[in-house]
Amino acid sequence: MAHDVTDATFAAEVLQSKIPVLVDFWAPWCGPCRAMSPVVDEIAKEYEGKAKVVKVNVDENADIPGQFNVMSIPTFIVFKDGSPVAQIVGGRPKGDLTKELDAAIA
Repeated sequence: MAHDVTDATFAAEVLQSKIPVLVDFWAPWCGPCRAMSPVVDEIAKEYEGKAKVVKVNVDENADIPGQFNVMSIPTFIVFKDGSPVAQIVGGRPKGDLTKELDAAIA
């Protein structure tokens, strides 16, 4: 299951990760975000050990979304070696997310 990261834990959890990380920028009031939540958790389970999947609540953490120009939610950013390598905005099919994650793992 995807776990929550905050402005305080983002660097350690995402930027310093040895494996690629899919970050889900979301908010509790966002319908498309809630719709994507089971998909994100599914990806987290399937990619365990190969990639990390985390969530950032944009209402509670304003610094990180601002730093990566997250303008609308849900936004998914794949990080590899501390840098963003792919960004997907809006609710998308699972395959769109896994394709970007697979590219980062390869």
